[in-house]
Amino acid sequence: MLAAPATVLAETGRNPLLTHNSAPNAAVQPVLASGKAVAAQHSAGAPPSPEAPITGGDTAAIVLTAQRAQYDLALSESSGGNTLSASGSMTYTVHDACTAWSTQQHLDIQSATRSGGAVTMVSDYTTLESKDGRHLVFRTVQKSNNTVLQTISGEASLEPKQGGGVVHYEKPIRKTVKLPPGTMFPMAHTAAIIAAAKQKTGSISPLLFDGTGDDGAQYTYITAFKWGAPETAPPFPALKNMLAARVHVAFFGRAQETILPDYEIGMRYFANGVSDMLDMDFGDFRMAGTLRSLTIPSAPKQC
Repeated sequence: MLAAPATVLAETGRNPLLTHNSAPNAAVQPVLASGKAVAAQHSAGAPPSPEAPITGGDTAAIVLTAQRAQYDLALSESSGGNTLSASGSMTYTVHDACTAWSTQQHLDIQSATRSGGAVTMVSDYTTLESKDGRHLVFRTVQKSNNTVLQTISGEASLEPKQGGGVVHYEKPIRKTVKLPPGTMFPMAHTAAIIAAAKQKTGSISPLLFDGTGDDGAQYTYITAFKWGAPETAPPFPALKNMLAARVHVAFFGRAQETILPDYEIGMRYFANGVSDMLDMDFGDFRMAGTLRSLTIPSAPKQC
């Protein structure tokens, strides 16, 4: 799952600590819904309740792939806020480490703002997530004009039988935060999205912890539709004849008064976890992401 680029949110006046991934995963995709439209799908406009998170269908049948995906980013809409122009690139890499997934996401955006002139925003996000979905090591570094704004790092674990889990942060300060029952890590979150799309569930609302914020898990609300053969064939042989769905993900802070999402991302998600047609909604502007190159490495020969 592409991680939410918190650096950009900080530059646009949003609190980066209330916005985490998603990803590849993070951070992204076709314009599927506005923040108000998504919020309207919740009762009274509130995010899903943590007491009964909806995590989607059976993920055991979902086979994700290692990948290296490079995206070109361009401003697609500006609503008259602080951002005048924006362009950039993003690289999302997933390595199959046999018993774990290793991911790296590098986001680089150059923008011109009314308040600060030219700004270069860079976010580097890395994780190591066990394939059983129970352990995550994470590190996020956010920079603006070569100045480090924030570093977040630590490790988290989940105990499904006991319910919930715990995060041990090393940075920005050492602390421990509990994770509610139903929390998922990024790759497991991706598998849940694809499973829901494949089973035509319509919408799910799993809790996500991805390590891009220092306040624990966050709410996500996901809509997925049009599962089947892509209407527009992707120009990459690795995706030929692969089924896909349109997906929209809204990320919410844990505060109960939250009405609109901190960040939204839309995409076309393929059955193997590759995404294209990115649409990143930062509130006062949106960026479209075009998949420029895609490499699918061979599976490990020895595990």
